[in-house]
Amino acid sequence: MKDKQTGSLIFVYQVCFVAALGGLLFGYDTAVISGTIGFLQSRFDLSPAAKGWAASCALIGCIIGVSIAGILSDRLGRKKTLIISAFLFLISALGTALPRTLTEFIIFRIIGGVGVGAASITSPMYIAEISPARIRGRMVSINQFAIIFGMLVVYFVNYYIAGQGDERWNVQLGWRWMFGSESLPSAMLLFLMFFVPETPRWLVKQKLESKALDILTKVSGEKNAQKELASIKETIAHEKGSVLQLLEPGMIIVLVIGVTLAILQQITGINVFLYYAPEIFKKVGTETNAALLQTVVVGAVNLTFTVIAIVSVDRIGRKPLMVAGSAGMGICLFAMGFASFYQAAGVWLLIFVLGYIASFALSLGPVVWVVLSEIFPTKIRGRAMGIATFCLWSANFLVSQSFPMLDENKWLVDKFHHGFTFWLYGVFCMVTILFVLAFVPETKGKSLEEIEQLWLSN
Repeated sequence: MKDKQTGSLIFVYQVCFVAALGGLLFGYDTAVISGTIGFLQSRFDLSPAAKGWAASCALIGCIIGVSIAGILSDRLGRKKTLIISAFLFLISALGTALPRTLTEFIIFRIIGGVGVGAASITSPMYIAEISPARIRGRMVSINQFAIIFGMLVVYFVNYYIAGQGDERWNVQLGWRWMFGSESLPSAMLLFLMFFVPETPRWLVKQKLESKALDILTKVSGEKNAQKELASIKETIAHEKGSVLQLLEPGMIIVLVIGVTLAILQQITGINVFLYYAPEIFKKVGTETNAALLQTVVVGAVNLTFTVIAIVSVDRIGRKPLMVAGSAGMGICLFAMGFASFYQAAGVWLLIFVLGYIASFALSLGPVVWVVLSEIFPTKIRGRAMGIATFCLWSANFLVSQSFPMLDENKWLVDKFHHGFTFWLYGVFCMVTILFVLAFVPETKGKSLEEIEQLWLSN
């Protein structure tokens, strides 16, 4: 599949597959906690606050990773930053499998979180910069698919490992194997990254135009390589913006909209179900193995509806998907709250959770990232994306840390029977609907230049 006119698609697929392993590890590392948190609670006798800290501490690392990823990828290159991420994933996998104390566990989880944060920005950046324009959207979507696929894989792994022994064995050893299993994909990414090239865009910024041209020729063919090179030079020339531009009229509005969307994506509760699903199911009487199996179903639904969203976002539009999805999430959350309040959960809880996950995967999950990549003007896009992503991870941490504290609060349990937190997230879903309808423009079918002019004209 290589010719001098169009380049080698096989080469593009190979290097993008390697980079997408960073996305897979993003999903794997963040979701592995779902199968282990109950065993960690028993092993270290955790209070609700300590349980939340054990589950969410990696997100502190994510915030650090997001903060330094841009600097690292600009100075060292996208390739070397992904190699560093892979190394951090590997260290974290081994360290969290062998801790003697909770403190040691926390330290190694934070190290892995730094890898997640760096990979969450660098993997899609690498894929976007290495892919030819005609298939760039499709290739970047692979990274989003890889994240959800990594979550599904680790749900299967957790379920398989938990089945190798009884509750006592899992409290002593099972959770260690769950964390240690991440060392395999981490080592694979670390090894394979040495065999892929640096991106042409970074090479051009480093004045290494001949190397960039060689890679562009492999990717796009001799005919298009020079044109692509000229386009990269022109784009880089337009990126000499300052941080103060974020505060200009029009720019501050789009920044606030982007940051608010990022926060709303998290405070509507998604990571409660990705990190704590087995514990939620166990609270209504489900046995450990069955709870882990139900979590696998949650992951499968998440993956299926994410694919549907990726296919339909350019047909249906961003706003309709976000509004409809938020409505579906809110309905399911209120239903979960009432099922928990009247202690009539059982199979209904699973149905409502799956409905919530499907609604999120169709809307706020992938679509918020699409909107964030589109609405920021070129000169401030990198900085604005960094701020929005920082706020997203911070909101993720607050939700993940606070959930056990709210869900196991004696006064709230006596009053609402575990229904309060579901209702709280449901209210935020309603806020999301109103916010999207009032402030978020529809960007379907508009060029990035047309979207930028929209903000400037307003």
